[in-house]
Amino acid sequence: MACFVINDAFIKIASATLPSGQMIFMRSLLVGLIVLAVARASGATARLGDVLRGQVPLRALIDAAATLLYLAALVHLPIANATAITLATPIFMALLAMLFLDERVGWAGWIAVIVGFCGVLLVIQPSAEGFNAWALVALAATLMHAVRDLMTRRIPAGIPSILITLASAIAGCLLSGVYALAEGWRAFGVAEAMLLAGAALFVAAGYYLIIVSFRQGEIAVISPFRYTALLVALLLGYFLWGDVPNLLAWCGIALLIGAGLHVILRQRRRFPAGTNA
Repeated sequence: MACFVINDAFIKIASATLPSGQMIFMRSLLVGLIVLAVARASGATARLGDVLRGQVPLRALIDAAATLLYLAALVHLPIANATAITLATPIFMALLAMLFLDERVGWAGWIAVIVGFCGVLLVIQPSAEGFNAWALVALAATLMHAVRDLMTRRIPAGIPSILITLASAIAGCLLSGVYALAEGWRAFGVAEAMLLAGAALFVAAGYYLIIVSFRQGEIAVISPFRYTALLVALLLGYFLWGDVPNLLAWCGIALLIGAGLHVILRQRRRFPAGTNA
């Protein structure tokens, strides 16, 4: 989670001089090259065809679209607010499991989902003066990330995690390349190149680590660490841009964390330690 937020900070800094599409394409290309090098060094490229197996291509496309939407929104939002919106991912995952995976849920589960969405509304503040519509774009990206995480659990264990990461990077290059062509290209210097290289290194590490954790770890143990991203984002937002969430946003963050932790604890009760369901 720290890797993802640091990547966000690099992207947000670079956005002062570069168009969103160009930034995302350049970063995606660098991520692809980094991941490909790691895959080759580990011998995983001998199974390169696995990037087209099962749900891997669809997951990669959803992941790339979600990333494109989120980074486009990040340019126009305080980093802490954008990160807070992503805290709705466990809520969306719970809702999707209820609706599409026939997961039985009691009144407490529905209350957690409703409270979580109330928290999202307080962070987004759709009726507040100065509302930024890009918050809705970040929310759409969060929903797509929840779909991605559910799909990750259904990918066969025999497919190397590094190849799933590579598939996402390739899809990201393709989608952001189209976006960059439509938006236009701008000359860039060494400073921008270094920022994007740093972003690529951190996001590549984040991609790989989250795939490994979701495939091999217990969701109930892993999920609480999602909230560490907010602490990192708050610190970076304050020290780099002087951003501080307002009172409504703080209340929304508290509701999101409370609802998310309820969902996680419920998951822990359903799947005790030692299981990997």
